[in-house]
Amino acid sequence: MRSSRQVPPYGADTVQAARAADARGAASDPNRRAWMVTAACAVAVILIAGLVTVVVAGRRDDAAALDGQRPSGIPASVSLPTINLMGLSPVPARAAPGFRLTDQKGRTLTLSSLHGKVVVLNFMDPHCTDICPLVSQEFVDAQHDLGKAAGQVVFAAVNVNQFFNRVSDVAAFSNEHQLSSIPSWHFFTGPVNSLQAIWHGYDVAVAAPNPNADIVHTSVMYFIGPDGHERYIAVPMDDHTTSGTAYLPPGQITAWGRGIAQVAGSLAP
Repeated sequence: MRSSRQVPPYGADTVQAARAADARGAASDPNRRAWMVTAACAVAVILIAGLVTVVVAGRRDDAAALDGQRPSGIPASVSLPTINLMGLSPVPARAAPGFRLTDQKGRTLTLSSLHGKVVVLNFMDPHCTDICPLVSQEFVDAQHDLGKAAGQVVFAAVNVNQFFNRVSDVAAFSNEHQLSSIPSWHFFTGPVNSLQAIWHGYDVAVAAPNPNADIVHTSVMYFIGPDGHERYIAVPMDDHTTSGTAYLPPGQITAWGRGIAQVAGSLAP
């Protein structure tokens, strides 16, 4: 999947409105979660336009949209620069959509079986050479940054590549990017209809025209509390070199890992 830091005017305005709403405590709107995911990622517009590059709204340096205000409901341990870096927003505390899938070790698990732990849930393509490896490194860093609290946090991803949905596909990606070093790591996959239902449940748009095409999908990270309720979303992003290689400065990868650990740790029992 590809993402860009370029934000179209409508995307930027939408995200500014979303974050301003956070500062005003708008989390009481039951429909706000779906709207926020759409606003934060602005993927639907890109899918309709048929572009290969996902233009993800929620640029990290748009703190001015809040006029220096801190969004309500964010843990005090998370700094405002980190909030802006991650595009972090609270969401209405509704039960996270359940699922039953198989992970990279061939274990069939349900989301409910992870209750009692914090779940950091992302959506990844096992053939991705763009943003997914960067998020993988952020997860590995976050696991280390959690310290003693690491045992209370599960790191997980749901496969968004319907053409490569075998256990061997997610296992190979997990090993290649050191995700297997995280004891609580689960890269979930399953039948295409099951995956599609989960994408829909989490407001993740996916465009996969053929096995050789780039998989275009919403880039969003969910923080799910030990009670199984959604608490926060973040918006992973990346940059690209002139040759098209995805990257983030090492300092930003480190900051992302630390931010993930701070948010997840704040939810740990």
